[in-house]
Amino acid sequence: MKKVILTMLAVAAMSATMQAKTVKTEIPVNGKCNEMCKPRIEKAAKAVPGVLSATWNLKAQKLTLVYDNTKTDAKKVQKAVSASGHDSGNIKAPQATYNKLPGCCKYRK
Repeated sequence: MKKVILTMLAVAAMSATMQAKTVKTEIPVNGKCNEMCKPRIEKAAKAVPGVLSATWNLKAQKLTLVYDNTKTDAKKVQKAVSASGHDSGNIKAPQATYNKLPGCCKYRK
């Protein structure tokens, strides 16, 4: 009986550490408008498996993320956002992709 209880406790402890953890964080993302930049940035972030929500704030130039940390991390989201043409933190969007952004979305000087 003692072995059964100890085994059950060990299994419960292992499964508790293996459960997904939902993380909320903010990452910097450059953009200029809510009409075109916001949907593009949020779509790129939400396309990353494990991202539960993504909301970009123009004034703050921040993307608020909620994600499952067993499936992704903030760095993967930053890479996806930069691939859509928007610099994210220290990850710069490729120049060719940035050049394809509509004029109202260009933030580099």
